[in-house]
Amino acid sequence: MTDMVRLYLGWARLSILEQLQYRVANYFYMIGMVAEPVIYLVVWTTVAEAQGGEVGGFTPGELAAYYIVWTLVRNMNIVLTPYAWEERIRRGELTSDLLRPVHPVHRDLAYFAGWKVVAILMWLPIAIVLTWVFKPTLHPTGAEILLFFVALWGGFLVRFFALWALGLVTFWTTRVQALYELYFTAELLLSGRLVPLSLMPGWVQRVADFLPFQWAFQFPIETLIGKLDTGEIVYGLAMQALWTGVGIGITAVAWRRSLKRFTAVGG
Repeated sequence: MTDMVRLYLGWARLSILEQLQYRVANYFYMIGMVAEPVIYLVVWTTVAEAQGGEVGGFTPGELAAYYIVWTLVRNMNIVLTPYAWEERIRRGELTSDLLRPVHPVHRDLAYFAGWKVVAILMWLPIAIVLTWVFKPTLHPTGAEILLFFVALWGGFLVRFFALWALGLVTFWTTRVQALYELYFTAELLLSGRLVPLSLMPGWVQRVADFLPFQWAFQFPIETLIGKLDTGEIVYGLAMQALWTGVGIGITAVAWRRSLKRFTAVGG
């Protein structure tokens, strides 16, 4: 256990140093991602004002808070995609990974966790500018801030293991694009990324309750902006733990079966 902790800290430290070396590129990347929530915010703020100052239980100020926090949660949700698995197998990189005495999932998890530390620090100036421009209604308590960071990392784990497991499909097919786009479309509609789920039809909200998407995206946001009571936050954290466990279980089973199909390639 001590050795694993050292490995995680070492890989995370290397990731932090690497991302700091490319901080300008990271900033441009993060700024580019701001365009999406700003468009959503302008559209739904206009709708809210047209409907008397509220839509789906959100005032314009609450919508601003939602989409500003959205920018951080979106960056936290960037993890290893199935496209990266395609490259690893096609270029023969996985062969060297298999020679190491540690499961590849540990390196990936530590690497992306380290990256998120940098993402959080770099997000703060962007959040300040967005707050100045859009004037969000956001007055979290100390407890809500603490629970938000727990939920933020919980959402990261949910999506990390979901996509890591999905990436193993590349052991059975050389192209995973169609499957990933299907997953991405479902996630876009059922996670709260496109719009808060309260703006979606009732049946969509009921379907979303049984899937992992909203626990990785909307739940952390609503934890901070004050849309959830204590019971709902505890339930959400439990759902994050459940889906993280499901992801780990699927990954463990799929990994063993995937290795039986692996053929080394590359030069």
